[in-house]
Amino acid sequence: MKRLDKDVAPADNDPDWLEIIKSVKKIPQSEEKPTAPLIINEPEDNIHYSEVYNGDTLRRLEVGCVDNIDRRTAEKFKKGNFKIEARLDLHGKTEKQAFEAVEDFVKKSYLKKLRCILIITGKGFNKEDDLWYEKKGILKEAVPSWLNRTELRPLILSFSYANQEDGGSGALYVLLRRKRA
Repeated sequence: MKRLDKDVAPADNDPDWLEIIKSVKKIPQSEEKPTAPLIINEPEDNIHYSEVYNGDTLRRLEVGCVDNIDRRTAEKFKKGNFKIEARLDLHGKTEKQAFEAVEDFVKKSYLKKLRCILIITGKGFNKEDDLWYEKKGILKEAVPSWLNRTELRPLILSFSYANQEDGGSGALYVLLRRKRA
């Protein structure tokens, strides 16, 4: 029998090859039926910003700014009378982890049709006898600017510091727009 190179296939009329394939028998294979039905996950809700807000531009929100909501809602929000429907605690997170958590939390809260959420940033470190170490509330300073980013701002009506029992200046109430069906 001749030895074949790796790149050369045997010819169909090669007598040695024909002798070899005579003894080859096809193995019967049964068709395997699936044990469980095929499950296709439901598509996740996406945020369609054109449905959320169809105005031209959104002003930058500042902490405690309530001039873009009606007076009754503004008063209720300022007093902290909205029921907190979800909380996010950022203690122990790096700035990057906190940013991702805030973005994800706000979007998911909006999609769940929540109205008022609480983001706990912490107050940072404070040491009065050292001027350099005077104020280190990195997340406390960063979260309001994150809430003004183009991905989140259309979802938010207002945000303000929480009441003392909910964290005071180390936490933010966030009032979300209503998700219309």
